[in-house]
Amino acid sequence: MSKADILFLNNKAMDELGAASMEEVIHDVERVYVLTQAGDVIAPGKCVMRWGKTVEDENVLGRINAMPGYIGGEYDMAGIKWIGSGPMNYKKGLPRASVTIILNDPDTKIPLCVADGTKVSTMRTGASGGVAIKHLAKKDASVMTICGAGAQAPTQFEAAYIARPSLNTLYIYDIRMENAQRFADFITAQYPGVKAIPTSDVEAAVRESDIIDCVTLASEPFIKGEWLKPGALVMNMADYEVDNECVKRSSKVVVDYWENVKHRMISTVALMWKDGLFKDEELHAELGQIVNGSKPGRENDEEIIYFNAVGAGIMDIAVTARCYKNAKAAGKGICLPFWEE
Repeated sequence: MSKADILFLNNKAMDELGAASMEEVIHDVERVYVLTQAGDVIAPGKCVMRWGKTVEDENVLGRINAMPGYIGGEYDMAGIKWIGSGPMNYKKGLPRASVTIILNDPDTKIPLCVADGTKVSTMRTGASGGVAIKHLAKKDASVMTICGAGAQAPTQFEAAYIARPSLNTLYIYDIRMENAQRFADFITAQYPGVKAIPTSDVEAAVRESDIIDCVTLASEPFIKGEWLKPGALVMNMADYEVDNECVKRSSKVVVDYWENVKHRMISTVALMWKDGLFKDEELHAELGQIVNGSKPGRENDEEIIYFNAVGAGIMDIAVTARCYKNAKAAGKGICLPFWEE
């Protein structure tokens, strides 16, 4: 007789159970931000196992990250996200990121579920951008630029469009024009009301945009602060993508998790902090403080706002916990005996 069972949920099961619903994932991410500010989480931080010795090496050879945590509230679940990142996987027809999530009972600590978290990871990253746009972008934002037409681009725009359905023009910039064109074709098919424009002129696109969303592997800035128009929201969602002037010109600098941003030490504001060009007290807020109402978000249409996110494994745990509870209620997934007498 099994004294403890473990549920296996593959990628298709996770999609069916709610991992593919951006509206639900945005709700999960907002709740994680609020619960974090309330202290109802345990987030020990990220363990990074890198190949190579430099950022440039890592962007070719890849890494594997371990992100344990506990999320309280209605989720009440512990677990760990184990994510491999192979930047050259596209040459083999494989996704860049592959994610496994293990959920553990917070009482017994026994594992409850092993789930594919690849969709969860891309969705919650997109959702983080969507939450930022909800609170930090102009209410009537109509023009957006996405830099980087890879795996993150679709979920970034999906969340952005939920947060700002006023968007009607999307510029797409990528170092490979064929990628930009492919993504533009996708947007045209999925969002008939949005004009998708692949471009090699990132300056012209940025100068026109209300929202600039960067999801690239850049190791040198390619977005200049002098290009940002009044009211712009610039989102540094990945690596070293925007110059120092983007931060300096901003009325508000907002991040998701400030200590994690500094620990990751790859984004513009983190590097500025390291060099003494940005001080802790200059940070306007963590996004959770804006979501819970303790700090203001956008206050007028003239503010330029800089947002930087690194994410947290507890977001993936929250989304997977919701899917796991849905699976248990619906009797879905493959149940295996984990601990037998």
